[in-house]
Amino acid sequence: MRTLQRLHRDQDGTISLLSVFSLLLLTMLLGMVMNVGRQVDRKVRMQNAADAATYSGGVMLARGMNSLAFTNHLICDVFALTAYMREARDRSSATLAPDALAAWAAMAPWLAASPFPKFSALGTATALKVPMEAEMVRSFTEWSSAASAMILPVLEEILAQELIPKYQRALVATMPQVAQMTAREIARQHGLLDGGRGDCLATLWRTTGQALGTTYDGPGAWMMRTLPVVDPISDLPGGDYFVISTQQRHALAHQYLDAWNKETLQGFDSEGQMSQFANFWRGFTCGKLDWLLDVENTAQNMLFVIRTPVESIADRQSHLEREFTWVGIGYRPQLRQTLPGLYRNPLVADDMAYAQVTMFIPRPRLVQYEPGLPPPGGLYGGVPGDTGPPPAPGEAASALGGNRQIWWVRWQNRPRSWDLLNQNWTVALVPATSASLGPLLSMPPPGFGNVRVRYLQGFTPWELQSVNMH
Repeated sequence: MRTLQRLHRDQDGTISLLSVFSLLLLTMLLGMVMNVGRQVDRKVRMQNAADAATYSGGVMLARGMNSLAFTNHLICDVFALTAYMREARDRSSATLAPDALAAWAAMAPWLAASPFPKFSALGTATALKVPMEAEMVRSFTEWSSAASAMILPVLEEILAQELIPKYQRALVATMPQVAQMTAREIARQHGLLDGGRGDCLATLWRTTGQALGTTYDGPGAWMMRTLPVVDPISDLPGGDYFVISTQQRHALAHQYLDAWNKETLQGFDSEGQMSQFANFWRGFTCGKLDWLLDVENTAQNMLFVIRTPVESIADRQSHLEREFTWVGIGYRPQLRQTLPGLYRNPLVADDMAYAQVTMFIPRPRLVQYEPGLPPPGGLYGGVPGDTGPPPAPGEAASALGGNRQIWWVRWQNRPRSWDLLNQNWTVALVPATSASLGPLLSMPPPGFGNVRVRYLQGFTPWELQSVNMH
């Protein structure tokens, strides 16, 4: 009894018991804090991975559009250069120039015998210049003929085999797969940077519900194609797209032919006008180009065109979301909890994060430039026509003998046409507000059977924003 009475009043070891319970409580709090911190860190990393994967995949699609635009230009340039080299081979202009020079040579004595000093001097100069221009014609004809012998067979083979359209069709068919592989590789690399805490996956989806690279993007599937383009030969021969492609090809090919002629005939335009060689050459090359376009290649080597022209779009916002917008979703196994016996994740599905990317033609921006120098310079600001002080000494070199000029503000010389002749397609991450977000998040990614997704079919984009960072 005495022992029991002493035990009741005995306070030895009280601090040890309190320490045990305090350590247990602190351990529980530490586990909770660690779990919350790791989940937040994982969410940030997953969102970064989803953003990077979505943007990288979108960049590949934009590169596909720019490659199609570039090869469209290349086809027209090949047509122009082929017409140019055919004239160099045939030398039709060289057969007419001697008659024009002979007329000048016959006129020179009459002018030289004139009592008026100006006409007399003109006659003397004409007699001296006729053989010089004849030599110009001969030299140019020999040079262009030699170049044609080497270059023309290659150009003819490119057109005969339709090598550029074949490349374009392969590009359209494979670029969605390339974009999907790019997105998955970027997500995988982000997972490696996260201390190897499980594989990080990503899938690019169209807003219509198809994963990129899983639907057929070849001929015959132009309405479901990932890239919003049409091949007027394989998809809809003879339709409206064929007419648009023909018009674009004719205008652009003649533009390139004019550029070639302007560059190579500068001497005849300025110094050799008596021979009329430049006018003869332009006429013959223009005729040969029209023959190439309208006779030999009526249904060959056509340009890819945009699937829906701007003037045919009724609701631009919904059209952009359907044709030029993609959603990227990142997936990752759940993070193992600290103190799993005490804390557990109530969600059964894997962790997910998503982002949205849109492809578009950027608007021209304001730039500064110095008169007399090739524009544009650096970004400046203001409104077009404003002037500003020149840069600080040494900031930018001037090609005008070191004399500083007033720097002007102007719009960038950038095309804004919404077609496949514009090589300025780009992408940007935008707020994820697509109406298809809920269904896409509820669909398992193809090719990864072990991914557990959540059922979010009925969630609106605004409700999803409350649980997502994007």
